[in-house]
Amino acid sequence: MANSMVKIDVHLIFHIKSTSVQMNTGDLQQIFAYIGGVLKEYGNIPFIVGGITDHVHILSSLPQNMTISEMARITKANSSRWIKALSPAYSKFAWQNGYGAFSVSPSLLDKTILYIKNQERHHRVQTFKDEYKAFLDAYKIPYDEKYLFND
Repeated sequence: MANSMVKIDVHLIFHIKSTSVQMNTGDLQQIFAYIGGVLKEYGNIPFIVGGITDHVHILSSLPQNMTISEMARITKANSSRWIKALSPAYSKFAWQNGYGAFSVSPSLLDKTILYIKNQERHHRVQTFKDEYKAFLDAYKIPYDEKYLFND
């Protein structure tokens, strides 16, 4: 083939460190917009960035020259630095080291976007830990629960 053709849609999830301050609800839309801008700057095509005060969900197409780990590293490093500059209240803000990344088929993009849009309502009935374990179980990713949420 003359050209490399790639279309990989990724649902990326990451959480703040247990010692970090949470993001203020009033700052979330600005933070999500910034994260979307970082993704675009590095060639990703973000569909949606959302979440609540302690974690973020991103649905984005991954560019053909970027790995998922690079996407997570770049997004977390840039957003963490920017959030810390947003207010002195965020001076101790930090993301956990790990992340979850899950493939999304084109037929499930709209459902995934709706899921991310409804994070606030969703987390009234389910904790982040239960949500994250449900993703790992659905994708049959093995894990040891005693190490799953360590910073």
